[in-house]
Amino acid sequence: MKKILILFAHPAYQKSRINKALINQVKGIEGVTINNLYEKYPDFFIDVPVEQKLLLEHDIIIWHHPFYWYSAPAIIKEWMDLVLQHGFAYGTKGRALEGKWAISAISTGGRKTIYSESGDNHFTINQFLAPYNQSATLCRMKYLPPFVVHSSHTLTERDLQLHADDYQRMILSLRDEKYDETTFSEAEYINHIIPHDA
Repeated sequence: MKKILILFAHPAYQKSRINKALINQVKGIEGVTINNLYEKYPDFFIDVPVEQKLLLEHDIIIWHHPFYWYSAPAIIKEWMDLVLQHGFAYGTKGRALEGKWAISAISTGGRKTIYSESGDNHFTINQFLAPYNQSATLCRMKYLPPFVVHSSHTLTERDLQLHADDYQRMILSLRDEKYDETTFSEAEYINHIIPHDA
């Protein structure tokens, strides 16, 4: 069984219907740790040794956050700047994260159609997430296709539950090693390849 660390960051969590639904659906799952960064570090004074220890204790790291200005809320960047140190996460001797998996789980108000070369945002979600892909790669991790929820402001209660169920199935499938690495190569989003027997 793989151990999963969800690095969750939402500065207005109580206002987010979709992120509350996703997080509530995976609370209490064996082998899953939810690390709520804004709750834990309201002053942004991140405890680097504590965060590095959590990384060492888990096999799969999930950056879970709303998609703010084509990136992440500020505390995710602060966490990356401080925790992914040279000599720990990267560099000749920085091999602490080698072989672990990383994935972005994001929600966005925009429809999928606007995230394309011909859409209003001119780039795909995966192109916008390239810094996370490269950060994981630099740390010798495998970066998986993202879990993405589009049109978050217009979701019905049924939509919320369906996405929450998918998120839970993805988490369980990652934990229980139901993914074959070869299945990731063609997937735009991990949503498209979630095993439904999880």
